[in-house]
Amino acid sequence: MERVIHDYRPMHDATGEIPSGIEPQAAPAPRIAMIHNPRSHRNQGSPAETVAGADVRLVQPCTKEELAAELADLARSGVDLLVISGGDGTIRDVLTLGQPVFGSNWPVLAIVPQGKTNALKIDLDLPAQWGLAEAVAAYRSGKRARRKALTVVGADETGASPMLGFVLGAGAFTLGIEAGQEAHRMGFFNSLAVGATAAWGVMQVLFSGNDNRWRRGTRMELAFEPSGEPMPHSRHGAPDRRHIMLASTFERLPGNIQLFGKRQAPIRLAVLDRPRRRIFAVLPAILAGWHPRWLAGAGLHHISAEAFSFDVEEPFILDGEHFPAGSYLVGQGPEMEFVTA
Repeated sequence: MERVIHDYRPMHDATGEIPSGIEPQAAPAPRIAMIHNPRSHRNQGSPAETVAGADVRLVQPCTKEELAAELADLARSGVDLLVISGGDGTIRDVLTLGQPVFGSNWPVLAIVPQGKTNALKIDLDLPAQWGLAEAVAAYRSGKRARRKALTVVGADETGASPMLGFVLGAGAFTLGIEAGQEAHRMGFFNSLAVGATAAWGVMQVLFSGNDNRWRRGTRMELAFEPSGEPMPHSRHGAPDRRHIMLASTFERLPGNIQLFGKRQAPIRLAVLDRPRRRIFAVLPAILAGWHPRWLAGAGLHHISAEAFSFDVEEPFILDGEHFPAGSYLVGQGPEMEFVTA
């Protein structure tokens, strides 16, 4: 017997209007899930948020293994909006463990910034009062921003699944993150912590001797990929050492820092060869966006790259967490949609 398929979609008349007596079908409710990290700074001791009028699947994994399994289940069952409640490290873990299962078909993402620094919140220009209810409302109104994360993989592990994150740094940047942890213990958070850390680092450079770890630099090799061409280095300092390297796809940095140039893209790098007092004397102006041409000759480079490699002898930082020294390849992940205000 031939199978007859009935189509119950509303029929329209010649004018395009739905005839009277036929009820229009309501749009299906969006499938929403929230990854809630109870160990994030502002989530500690607080229950997960709820929002009236929305059915939100709550996921609270305790380990990265549990997080990977939950993300795989969400990819199988389907999710339209994935909310991440936590800090920058939580976002990095969700993107890293979600990439193998979502690939280039990520759901729309929203963040509820509950960490100590919340750099992605600054880049997306989210308001101070922003929680689950605001994220769901913004999703329904279609407010989105597109971002690509950095992909980071060991140079001898090119077939492995990469880590995904937004802010990568080495050299004095690693020291700055350690100082930032001390600032957190003293009660400074978000942009205030960034400012306190930056001030401490500048004082170390200006008033310490060359053997001070803030001044001696780190052995580091940087190259454009896939060409392998070395990145520029001034005549200041040893050619195989750098004071600091910072790379990101962000357009905005915490503390209203404008370290990157306006025309840098898609991966933006700031690289300082040696901590010369001439540069640190005008650092406030540099961080406010003043980037005269003489900076490169003085040892501060603003570099754009599609991809790059780095080899560093000390640990580096990806979204606030230390990773071991070694050789790595850095590229760009898939374009993702983030809910914004």
